[in-house]
Amino acid sequence: MSKKLIIFSPSIEDGGVEKNLFLISNYLSSKIPNLSIITADFYRKNNFSKKIKFITPRFRIFKNTKKYIKYLICIILLIRETIKDKRFIILSFQANIYAIMVAKFFGITILSRSNTSSEGWTKNRFKQLIFKYFFTKADEIIVNSYDFKKEIDKKYKINCKCILNPFNFKLIKKESLKKIPNKIFKKKSLKLISIGRLTDQKDHITLLKAIKLVVKKRLTELIILGKGTNESILKNYTLKNNLINNVKFLGYMSNPYQYIKSSDIFVLTSRFEGSPNVLVEAQYLKKYIISSNCPTGPKEILANGLYGDLFNVGDFRKLAKLILSYKKNQKIKKKINNAFKNTKKFEYKKNCEKYYMLISKYL
Repeated sequence: MSKKLIIFSPSIEDGGVEKNLFLISNYLSSKIPNLSIITADFYRKNNFSKKIKFITPRFRIFKNTKKYIKYLICIILLIRETIKDKRFIILSFQANIYAIMVAKFFGITILSRSNTSSEGWTKNRFKQLIFKYFFTKADEIIVNSYDFKKEIDKKYKINCKCILNPFNFKLIKKESLKKIPNKIFKKKSLKLISIGRLTDQKDHITLLKAIKLVVKKRLTELIILGKGTNESILKNYTLKNNLINNVKFLGYMSNPYQYIKSSDIFVLTSRFEGSPNVLVEAQYLKKYIISSNCPTGPKEILANGLYGDLFNVGDFRKLAKLILSYKKNQKIKKKINNAFKNTKKFEYKKNCEKYYMLISKYL
């Protein structure tokens, strides 16, 4: 290997994308001797293999620093690296368009991993044209679901690569067996869980509207794991609609698996995704899943309803109906068992090796 690999991920937050970043980076570090990561979040260093070199700002960047500032700083760091030595290739996990601009200006190979459906990128027509122009300039585009691949191939007239998200199922099982510190659910309630950043994308308001209907007919409890800009809006909704005894906001949890295991139903209400990790994690822990049929990922992961149930984005009445039919639905057990078997295709080593094989062609 004559070239080194630089992974570009300016802002490392808490979520599915970051889990993928850790797993893929650490696997690649066992195969590629000269691997670096450009990021503004040095504090996440403990999540990575010691073999990985960190390229970070010399001054302190606070955790809550705005994302666009982190992007700008890391673009400067990337340019600095190209000036020093161009013998590397880039694997970008974030700020892909900016990374592609730099790579093409300096004549560097770039593989860009996109994690979220283009439906959520931008509605601005001018920005869409810029995205389309530079997106097609990457040497490889990697996506994480086949529905996502179809969407991108059609929209941008390219042939991108699909590599499914890798999962460390042994760790998930181990973490799920840990006891929850405090009693979360009442014994006789219907137990629901939803995990994700509290943002417009995740559309938790649809979930709360559904719960408002469900609690009128059945003792139901919902726990929501995650933090985000909509937290106060969602909490105010629960207060105004007398749901404070039914809905608990627990914030971000580094180990969500013990909470999933204690639940009956996993609910996803997103407006758009790429390939939501939480659905696969819930499948592995043998939970009944109800998900919005958003672009992209849920329909594919749930095999168009064979491994769980789908509802149209924003349709809180349908969601409420599906929740209330939980005990009556005789097909649920079969769906759960088939979904568990389906998780084999997301195995860690198999999918990380696909990244290595693709990258090694350019090293």
